[in-house]
Amino acid sequence: MALQPQDLEDSLKAFMMMLDDSEAVAEAQRIRNTAQHLFDHHTDTMKTITQYHNELTHAEEEAGHTLMGLERAKTKMQEELVALEREVQKKQTQSMNLDSELEFLQRELKDLQECEQEMQALEQEVDEDTTEIIPSAIYQSQLYNKVTHMKLEMDRENRQILKGVHYGKDLASPINIDTSKLSPTEISDKLWALVSTDWI
Repeated sequence: MALQPQDLEDSLKAFMMMLDDSEAVAEAQRIRNTAQHLFDHHTDTMKTITQYHNELTHAEEEAGHTLMGLERAKTKMQEELVALEREVQKKQTQSMNLDSELEFLQRELKDLQECEQEMQALEQEVDEDTTEIIPSAIYQSQLYNKVTHMKLEMDRENRQILKGVHYGKDLASPINIDTSKLSPTEISDKLWALVSTDWI
């Protein structure tokens, strides 16, 4: 149990009253000085302890605030990390989509280039065939015209109608044949029937 200052003073007073001689008074004074010194030392110690306690409490509060701040910063960084991971995943997905689209476009371009090459080859073949066939077709057409005295063409509005004119010896007869209702042989027979057997 800690000794209180009032208890010390009461004890000293009681002790002083019990002593009558000067030596006892001097001894009592020495004891009182010692007690006062102890009391002062006790008071200073209590002040120091109180100061240390206050400083410790303040340090604990500061550490608590710092810890809370670190926890908030940690939580924020974790949220930012999750957001960044999502953004990276999104960009990776977009990159994969772009790669797929690029690959598709490259295939399309290759197909178009091959198609263009085929078209050029066909055009060259058509040019070669046209050079050889068209003069022959023109010659045949002129020959048929000379022999049959006919000019034939397909109707522009109805491709199944064969139109033309047969120039006979005395008059011209119109030709109008529905090819959808006749076989090629029947059409040929109808046309040849218009041709005169008189080869004048």
